[in-house]
Amino acid sequence: MFRTLIAITTAAIFSTAVFADDTKPAFADYTATLKQEALAKGYAPQLLDEVFSSLQFHERVVSADKSQPEFVETLSTYLPKRVSETRIKMARERYQQYLPELTKIGEKYGVQPRFIVALWGLESSFGRIMGSYSVPSALVTLAYEGRREAFFKAEFYQALDILAQGHISLNDMKGSWAGAMGQSQFMPSSFMAYAQDGDGDGKKDIWTNQLDVFASIANYLKQQGWDNNKTWGREVLLPKNFDFSQAIARGSLQRSEWLGRWAQSERSLSDWNALGLQRLNGTALPAVDISAALILPDGDSGRAFLAYDNYKVLMHWNKSYYFVTSVGYLADLIVAAES
Repeated sequence: MFRTLIAITTAAIFSTAVFADDTKPAFADYTATLKQEALAKGYAPQLLDEVFSSLQFHERVVSADKSQPEFVETLSTYLPKRVSETRIKMARERYQQYLPELTKIGEKYGVQPRFIVALWGLESSFGRIMGSYSVPSALVTLAYEGRREAFFKAEFYQALDILAQGHISLNDMKGSWAGAMGQSQFMPSSFMAYAQDGDGDGKKDIWTNQLDVFASIANYLKQQGWDNNKTWGREVLLPKNFDFSQAIARGSLQRSEWLGRWAQSERSLSDWNALGLQRLNGTALPAVDISAALILPDGDSGRAFLAYDNYKVLMHWNKSYYFVTSVGYLADLIVAAES
């Protein structure tokens, strides 16, 4: 899912020497075989003729996938860039602009509108940056590259399903180099699982239809267990000589293992109070019946957060503490002026 992929703005030209493998078929031969597989799956020949005649190999897609740079980043350097004053201003404006529609959708799916707007803003800058690659071409290019062939082939077939159902035309099916699409930046599999027809026109258009975008984001969160009665979490102060084994251990983990570590860390707010955790102003945590896990995005020396169940939902969207925290911060700031 794109939620784990960050778009690359500059990509080195990929050396053709990487493909100097006598056992690897030419791209045209690969797509010819793929077309026969698609025919055997029952896709309409007319659809396949249109799609496969449009396929292009994009060296820059492979380059972006292989060359994702590793930045020395901390939450304190990440947040000002992702939750900038400009983005906060734009988020507040769009929240007010679409508040009647957002309110209806929020009530239908049980998701606070501010989180819909925050995800919309962070994923595509409110629909301004969606990517310009042909989604089928990007997916087939990455399947042909081979490192994650099964994954990208499966996404390609999901893209064919979207086209077959008439939600978008081939010419308009644009996205990122990784195949993430529209204003919500859904991979095709996420589209098929979560996209919604927000205005009842019979199409699920996450490219140009704001109501479909809002409903699709809300449905994703709902299906993953969003609790409309809770927020995402809060930043906290830790006491001196705190036992950091109480926090979720860092490291790249499969979701099931990460959830296990969440369960080990999770405690009631009253228990965290007893362990000496405080609000940022130095006062006691609220006396409410909520459980939370302790998250340290930058390790023992960084900022600390008590994360509620909705944080787990956002981590399903994008398994990045930085991204999820930025969603929470932006969502809070959208309505901060109303408080």
